[in-house]
Amino acid sequence: MNEFDLIARLTPNLATNAAVVTGAGDDCAVLDLGQPDQLTLFKTDAVVEGIHFTRETPPEKIGRKALARCLSDIAAMAGTPVAAVVTLALPTGFEPDRVTKIYDGLNALARETGVAIVGGETTTNPERLLLSIALLGTVPRGRAALRSGAKAGDAIFVTGDLGGSIAGKHLDFIPRLAEARWLAEHFTVHAMMDLSDGLGGDIQHILRASQVGAVLLKTAIPVSRAAKNRTTEKPPFVAALTDGEDFELLFTVPAKSAVPLLDAWKRQFPDLKLTCIGKIVAGQGVILQDRTGARPLNLGGYVHFDGKTS
Repeated sequence: MNEFDLIARLTPNLATNAAVVTGAGDDCAVLDLGQPDQLTLFKTDAVVEGIHFTRETPPEKIGRKALARCLSDIAAMAGTPVAAVVTLALPTGFEPDRVTKIYDGLNALARETGVAIVGGETTTNPERLLLSIALLGTVPRGRAALRSGAKAGDAIFVTGDLGGSIAGKHLDFIPRLAEARWLAEHFTVHAMMDLSDGLGGDIQHILRASQVGAVLLKTAIPVSRAAKNRTTEKPPFVAALTDGEDFELLFTVPAKSAVPLLDAWKRQFPDLKLTCIGKIVAGQGVILQDRTGARPLNLGGYVHFDGKTS
């Protein structure tokens, strides 16, 4: 049973109440706590030694990554982060100086993004370090970007370049908070998420939630220089689809908005690439189109408990 099989088994009967606007299945939960102009976003994520970082990873980067992963999910909802609590699980014999430096990295990013660290929990974890963040944020009413709104005919966009994150980006990525808020303020975003497990797998979440299919243009997929330069068994294009931990935005907008969006984006964010990589279509699944024709895309992303890309 892999990660998504387990989620499908656990989530159908989760307890709920009247405050829940959007529950399990999106980048964040969306809650209505009675504020007149905004909704509350709620997200949790964890980094685990040996999975998300190694024993040799600089400790400041561990703390930064733990918070940045949650911030990327707030960005995927076009939200603004507010406050976080931290659960720190440590093996016996831990090094206090290392833990202090982890918090230095966490706090530096929190200050940069306006997040208050308001408490948490410490506990023992016999084998390895685990750092879990629960983050609250806000989003204006009517502007939360869900995974479930993609419509046939939409243009599909992605920010930045994809693949090869293990070369360093998985520790140093920048959550696209400002970009997502600007996007939701100036354009109609039908669906959006962040790319954590690889484009090939993550796009399926939007398609299933929206009950649509997609056509991707192979030549349009923005492959990173790191993916092109790395020496592994993966071709660069496959790495762009499956490596994961890109933490870029994947979103859809009406086709009529595609050209105005590209023009406005270049003026607003000249240092960040934005690429139209395909379109939403009726049906199911992903079709990959290149110069030789079209065929189903059978490459997924990283799946926990499989320990491999699907």
